[in-house]
Amino acid sequence: QVQLVESGGGLVQPGGSLRLSCAASGNITRINSMAYYRQAPGKERELVAKITNGGWKHYHDSVQGRFTISRDAVANTVYVQMNNLKPEDTAVYYCNVDLPAGTTWGRGTQVTVSS
Repeated sequence: QVQLVESGGGLVQPGGSLRLSCAASGNITRINSMAYYRQAPGKERELVAKITNGGWKHYHDSVQGRFTISRDAVANTVYVQMNNLKPEDTAVYYCNVDLPAGTTWGRGTQVTVSS
């Protein structure tokens, strides 16, 4: 079984920055990819950023140039540095880890961008 520990959400003013982190632990032999999704009230969950085992990165168009995803492969931890945050970035952010045995989701962390 795999556990995910998320941290880094909170309240920030427009233009501010936050860093999300998600650490995976447990029965892990290989991680295919690590990602963050988000879901705003009344909207569907969407992929924000993803990084694969090979280091390939993908970003949602709306965060390109503002968010940076990275990972510590030894610690099985993924980070998302979020800069120049906008009110439309407000959502619950969920960590997602894809393993050979399946996908695991974190519980989510709230990010609120407001003045």
